[in-house]
Amino acid sequence: MKVTVVGAGAVGASCAEYIAIKNFASQVVILDIKDGFAEGKAMDLMQTASLNNFDTKIIGTTNDYSKTADSDICVITSGIPRKPGMTREELIGINAGIVKEVSTKLLEKSPDTILIVVSNPMDTMTYLVHKKTGIPKNRIIGMGGALDSARFKYRLAEALDAPISDVDGMVIGGHSDKGMVPLISKATRNSIKVSNFLSEERLDKVREDTKVGGATLTKLLGTSAWYAPGAAVSSLVQSIACNHMKIFPCSALLEGEYGLHDLCIGVPVILGRNGIEKIIELDLDSADLNHLTESAEGVSKTNSLLGL
Repeated sequence: MKVTVVGAGAVGASCAEYIAIKNFASQVVILDIKDGFAEGKAMDLMQTASLNNFDTKIIGTTNDYSKTADSDICVITSGIPRKPGMTREELIGINAGIVKEVSTKLLEKSPDTILIVVSNPMDTMTYLVHKKTGIPKNRIIGMGGALDSARFKYRLAEALDAPISDVDGMVIGGHSDKGMVPLISKATRNSIKVSNFLSEERLDKVREDTKVGGATLTKLLGTSAWYAPGAAVSSLVQSIACNHMKIFPCSALLEGEYGLHDLCIGVPVILGRNGIEKIIELDLDSADLNHLTESAEGVSKTNSLLGL
């Protein structure tokens, strides 16, 4: 199993690290345009192998796509990160050109690869890859929902004062501060609805804290977060590589599901060796369905900026 990560910044390096530590891939390639940067990150990570007990080989390369040839899965993290006060949508002008070029070059060397898009605005970048590559929709996956759901579960566990392993919850919709739809109605603590434990007021705070989870970290860190995004990517990659058939909310191209057409947005999917094995249509209450529809309108508006 060969995995390529494009972008050796904090998010890309975290992706490579978590994938290597889980020890399911034979090789991870890190590619970056900055001379020596990916090579340095790869060397640094390889020097942890004996300490962290993994055998995955990590190599770095400066813009040499031949090193990515025959990758089973490719992760696109390249692009500029958010700065404090920026929305994900404000990144579209620069990142669209980068993502288009990167996805094209990756497919030239690995025509059968599965692409995981991390670059922001993530739903629109995922849609762009669909439109510009034309590969089957099951092989193009946007990461955001898996990360948003991890942040949702963190906030739920915090509010419940419970171990996070007790908590389950999912965020669907667009990967944006206004577009996320945390499914409070379906969230549970050990199979018991969280509404049995928390007031409506507290649940509203959990919802809002989840929606601004990325912005909160950007304000604190001065740039985008990287540990949780890297962990989220590694979980998607592992489910695909090992054919685990796990369910994650991911940005997928919808063609009628949830009444939505011709856009990528976060919905639950089953991930296996073919990428998206199945899109799951949840039975949503009217409020959540309305929020998803509103989120889709926002994503479509951002997509229009691509000029496709």
